[in-house]
Amino acid sequence: MTYPASMPLIAVPCDVRLFENYTWHATPDTYLNALVRVSKATPVLLPAMAGEIDFETVLGRIDGVMLTGSVSNVHPDRYGVPPSVAHEPFDPARDRLTETLIMKAIEAGVPLLAICRGHQELNVAFGGTLVPEVQEIEGRMDHRAIKHQEQRERFAIRHDVMIEPEGHLETIVGKGPIRVNSLHRQGIDRLGSGLDVEATAPDGTIEAVSVRDAKTFAMGVQWHPEYWAESDAASRAIFEAFAEACRARAERSA
Repeated sequence: MTYPASMPLIAVPCDVRLFENYTWHATPDTYLNALVRVSKATPVLLPAMAGEIDFETVLGRIDGVMLTGSVSNVHPDRYGVPPSVAHEPFDPARDRLTETLIMKAIEAGVPLLAICRGHQELNVAFGGTLVPEVQEIEGRMDHRAIKHQEQRERFAIRHDVMIEPEGHLETIVGKGPIRVNSLHRQGIDRLGSGLDVEATAPDGTIEAVSVRDAKTFAMGVQWHPEYWAESDAASRAIFEAFAEACRARAERSA
């Protein structure tokens, strides 16, 4: 495997997990593999310690930000819906980290790729709201992962999304439709101010957005391009486009 002489540094906000009497700050390796193997970048894990982090210093030293998916949901308090045990699990520490990181990254012109939970976090950061359980709305598809022991089956590519004409995503993956592996319970309800829709599912669920006046790559996708980034053309194209923006920033900084 060949790598560029200078691999961009990509900040990846962590989830918080309790395991073996420790509090862990971690992220699934599928996202890290996609960054290393497809984006040819170096991931830098950012702990969910918003009150202890100097965001300006971090953003001055990295070349991109990638928000991952997670089993946890964005806390309903962040978008004005009463919390319910049925909508758990939550990860308030990650919520606090990303709500600051997203806006500061965009203001600083740092490329941003937001995946699944990250896509939802991006919408909330721009004042949008979420549906806690998409599958409970009449006429909507059940976007949840199937129950299966094999991850390849859970993350299998299962349905189409329609690409908005002349949008940023169309320049990356083509006119579409493309097939994706969209696995989630939460989904965008009211679109955040300053975001544009880039793709939708057959049931109308917003599957991709971009930041309208962003200085560089700033996009959210509801599906999981990281899982098939090495073998699926559209998934690879998204990670390569993100990497290109990150390398451009690295070169400007150098």
